[in-house]
Amino acid sequence: MDAARFSPTWQQALARGMYLGVLGAVMGVSAGLLAALVAHSWTAAAAPPSWVWALLAFGPPLAGGLGGVLLRPRLGTEIDAGGIRTVTPFGAGVQPWSRVVDLRAERRGARTVVSVYLESGASVQLRAPYSGELFAADPQFELKVFALSHLWRSHRFGGVPS
Repeated sequence: MDAARFSPTWQQALARGMYLGVLGAVMGVSAGLLAALVAHSWTAAAAPPSWVWALLAFGPPLAGGLGGVLLRPRLGTEIDAGGIRTVTPFGAGVQPWSRVVDLRAERRGARTVVSVYLESGASVQLRAPYSGELFAADPQFELKVFALSHLWRSHRFGGVPS
């Protein structure tokens, strides 16, 4: 069986990258304001040029959005005969089919995610597919969950050649 792959949509990747970039911009502008305040109070240093503030405010969200879109192929979930593999840029975690006892779509916060329940009682939240509000919405979420469920049931009860 060929591996099935589920990745975040490009809108989800862009929104996640921009969200992380906005957090970076808040920290960058805060650190810049603090540095400018300290420099101005201890010395007679002039205020930084306005382009520095624009760079601190708009650079991280743009870089985060670009990074999110570029990292999109390296995030997600792969399904093959060996089991379910969650893929991140830092590594992968594999759950063999023999340990998977249930697969469900669940509401977690503002998102609906797919959770895999293991025979040990632990659960693993898959990186993709997921769906949420605004840019986190995935119009094909239900189809992806159905495909995941079908693949799991096929491996659990037979019917798919390995």
